[in-house]
Amino acid sequence: MSRSSDRAPAVQIVVPAGFDEPDRVSGGNVYDQRLAAALSDTGVGVDVHPVGSRWPRPTRDDLAGLDRLLRSLPDGDPVVIDGLIASCSPEVVVPAANRLQIVALIHLPLGVPPAGIPSGSRAELADHQRDEAAVLNSVAGVITTSRWTRGQLLDQYRLDPDRVVVAPPGVNPAAIAPGSPGGGQLLCVAPVTRLKGLDLLCEALIDCRDLSWQLQCVGSLHHDPQFVQEFRDRLSTQGLADRVTLAGVCSGQELDLAYRHADLLVLPSRLETWGMVATEALAHGLPVLVSEVGGLPEAVGRTEQGPPGLLVPVDRSAWATALRTWLTQPPLRTELRRRALVRRETLGTWDDTVRQVLTCPVLGHPPSGLQTAEGTA
Repeated sequence: MSRSSDRAPAVQIVVPAGFDEPDRVSGGNVYDQRLAAALSDTGVGVDVHPVGSRWPRPTRDDLAGLDRLLRSLPDGDPVVIDGLIASCSPEVVVPAANRLQIVALIHLPLGVPPAGIPSGSRAELADHQRDEAAVLNSVAGVITTSRWTRGQLLDQYRLDPDRVVVAPPGVNPAAIAPGSPGGGQLLCVAPVTRLKGLDLLCEALIDCRDLSWQLQCVGSLHHDPQFVQEFRDRLSTQGLADRVTLAGVCSGQELDLAYRHADLLVLPSRLETWGMVATEALAHGLPVLVSEVGGLPEAVGRTEQGPPGLLVPVDRSAWATALRTWLTQPPLRTELRRRALVRRETLGTWDDTVRQVLTCPVLGHPPSGLQTAEGTA
């Protein structure tokens, strides 16, 4: 289809169906929502197209729906496709890239498996890598959410560095959490899964059972029901069930209250390309205890005195030691709290994210009125 008017084309954003449903909260879905809204707020035309439901293992209907959508768009339109869709759809995306200005938005590379987690057979991983390579080498540009992810893509697929833009997630302003004297209110915001390291956290807390703490887990209980049951059973057999609350998915004011009632965010993930919950916690002035993996160190950042939290290896002993240190050393808690408040003032906004997204040549330059690091564009 060719364009029939001289108007500037809107940015077409292709996202998984249900990306804005409360029970499908994920970092990628939140990023897609916030990016679309922030682009629109700066005067960029935006059309959002939810498509398919089984990514990254699409059905024939999913692929057919994506194909119909892309065929319906005028030649030359800028199209941002969520990587969960693009990376597993080379048979649709590669041909479409010949007439559309497609940008792949990669939240999590499918060809980069997390350490210590079965990710299917070697053949399946090879298929993911082949498909992702075909897509990323055919599109006009690539957006990643961290320098770590960009490095992974450049190493894995030998992409032209000039085509790969880093646009970290922003964060909204938030009220400062008051904290408690004992520091024992722990908060984990993540689906209850092995990938997010809840089994590791469970074992580390068992090793700290002699100390005073309570854990609230905010996140889906439906990604891996068998794992959730094993998690519950392990807590029960160790006599810790009454010290851990599985709240399920929370959003909006409910999630804000969870942050405000916490002393420390804990995120024992085995892989994160960024870690939006870490910056959300820091926006509340909360220190963080996170795994030193992927893009998490970038998200946590540093102050002149050091990081606003503890970054530890994905290891039970290391996590138990870090938790014990936090719970038994008030001066450390005070210092990390102070650093978190300093870091809170330097967190990026969604306007910052948009500014970086718009450095992608396909998407043009910041429109007039968008505040940049150098001033008003």
